[in-house]
Amino acid sequence: MKNLSQWSSNIGFILASAGSAIGLGAVWKFPYMAGTYGGGAFLFIFIIFTLLVGLPLLLSEFILGRYGKTYSTNIFKKVSGKSSFNLIGWLGNLTVFVLFSFYSVIGGWIILYIIRTLLDSVGLTHSNEYGNIFNDYISNPLFALASQFAFIFITVIIVSKGVEKGIEKASKIMMPLLFLSFLIIIIRSVTLDGALEGIQYFLTPKIADLSSKGVLYALGQSFFALSLGTCGMMTYASYLDRKTNIVKSANTIVWMNIGVSIAAGLAIFPAIFAFGLEPNQGPGLLFIILPQVFDQMFLGSLFYLLFLLLFLFAAITSSISLLELNISNITKNNNDYRKKWAYIIGGLVFIFGIPSALSNGLLQNLTFGVGTFFDNMDYLVANILMPIGAFGVTIFVGHIFDKTTIMKELNMQDSKKGRLFVNTWYFLVRFVLPIIIIAVFIGQLL
Repeated sequence: MKNLSQWSSNIGFILASAGSAIGLGAVWKFPYMAGTYGGGAFLFIFIIFTLLVGLPLLLSEFILGRYGKTYSTNIFKKVSGKSSFNLIGWLGNLTVFVLFSFYSVIGGWIILYIIRTLLDSVGLTHSNEYGNIFNDYISNPLFALASQFAFIFITVIIVSKGVEKGIEKASKIMMPLLFLSFLIIIIRSVTLDGALEGIQYFLTPKIADLSSKGVLYALGQSFFALSLGTCGMMTYASYLDRKTNIVKSANTIVWMNIGVSIAAGLAIFPAIFAFGLEPNQGPGLLFIILPQVFDQMFLGSLFYLLFLLLFLFAAITSSISLLELNISNITKNNNDYRKKWAYIIGGLVFIFGIPSALSNGLLQNLTFGVGTFFDNMDYLVANILMPIGAFGVTIFVGHIFDKTTIMKELNMQDSKKGRLFVNTWYFLVRFVLPIIIIAVFIGQLL
């Protein structure tokens, strides 16, 4: 008999799924996009899109996963009887492999900065040349590869232990610590002199700054930030029992993701404004701008270290789901082969990710398409593979999956309110979401 994966508790599933969703997109990308595209206006649009786009997509993956109870490269055939639809699952498998290969590079940078901050705190190193430090670190081949390897290795160790003893246990530890870290940093940030200006900047809608590009980014963020379009959430849902209320679980995860995005803004913007820095600094926000902010605080190194640990927890809980999807498919959910394949796939991800890790150093002059190898992998995943995957899921659920079966899976057909919810969700998935995803796809390509 196969040793199959299963969650031991609903809270474990929710925390792991929330961890998958709450990655660098929520705690890193969201703040600098909000800072660039209208503050509160971007936040408002993001929340609306998350509820109208992200939530229906997340619920679609949960329904398919829990009903199919199998790995994502087989689930579409099991539901429809047609193997051609398994291409959606295989596309998701490819997407997370490529995504993990460059996501691990950024995870490695976080590990580098944790080490640097620890050395700073004991007086072994210190420099105010923040931009130069960052460039020196990411361009150093040894640093880039070693830190990427360390990030992948941590993820492999957790995933190799299985769903209950590895993923679920790690999520139950890291997610509460992530929330606690946010709380401590927010309290410190909003009590700084001049912090109120940052809070107002973040929460006040500035319609003039919300361009069509900003709306498009908010729309893309609404489902990319929830780890949708890869079948990862579908895989997590396949480990659920039939008693779990997946509607309630999906709502909880969505609001946790929104809450963390808001928390990230409240942690970052007050501190940035308190020290007279610009809030729209792009990806360098974490490694160039925030060190300047925390250097000027009392016990700044300690708070920056806490912030980096928060980012590391967010990154690892997301990378776990990326590796888990590949493991689930290659082992066909049989845990007897999990450990071996966790190390094999982790090694292959590292090898494939080497050009991305070296894109800011040895291979920085090797450019094609939209830029470096790293830039092209990022573009391929965010602008092509994930939208196509999300489109495939919505078409399958809205036009192939039997509606009566969906109603039974949601277990909401016995009340008027339940039927209204399901009919609204079904209409969005069937007609509205495909149009929106195509719009995002075309807009990002252009």
